[in-house]
Amino acid sequence: MHPTWLATTGGPPSLGVGGLIARVVLAAVLGGLIGFEREFKEQPAGLRTHLLVSLGAALFTMAGAYGVAGFVGTGGVSFDPTRIAAQVVTGIGFLGAGAILTHGLTVRGLTTAAALWVTAAIGLAVGLGYLWGATITTAVTLAALVGLKQVETALIPRMKRGLHECLIEAGPELRIAELSAIVEAHAAEILSMKLSSASSGKQELALTLAIPDKAEAQTIPLEMSKVEGVTTVDWK
Repeated sequence: MHPTWLATTGGPPSLGVGGLIARVVLAAVLGGLIGFEREFKEQPAGLRTHLLVSLGAALFTMAGAYGVAGFVGTGGVSFDPTRIAAQVVTGIGFLGAGAILTHGLTVRGLTTAAALWVTAAIGLAVGLGYLWGATITTAVTLAALVGLKQVETALIPRMKRGLHECLIEAGPELRIAELSAIVEAHAAEILSMKLSSASSGKQELALTLAIPDKAEAQTIPLEMSKVEGVTTVDWK
């Protein structure tokens, strides 16, 4: 059922048991499909998490769209099926943030967080009866997660050839000019630089370097580690 009643009637119709079961099952299946792909990739949020997100989003939406039928028109109760849906969109951000893990220069879980966000949208669409939109979005999402990963693996390394990321942990006595001199001495270039404070009280310097020669890429971190104040050099 397409929710055309939103614009044509003063309140929601009742949703039969058959329609309720169909939407709950479809939301679980579509969310589970995306979760299965994440589970296969051994991500922190997998099959059960995505299934439950889609299922919960669908139920919240159906509760807001159909569950208030008995209250509409009594005691000045207004009807807005988008209100609960908006809260679902806001709340899913907390779950997505929990899937993101950071370790040094490596950040994991961003794709999974995005997948959770899309899964919630799929559940919302199913709950409102926008079934084709939910189904097509699921297919496109799976194509992006599976197919584009192969494209990234094949193309991105070639496009980024010669680019290296470096995370340096050092004390307050570190002189960035010395590190820059090492880079320039090897005919390399600093593309970006970010300095921040580490939890241990030391400094963290993140560098993105363009190094044309493979041999030089092996030498630069060794020389950086010998600079006064440098404790660790994490090279990627």
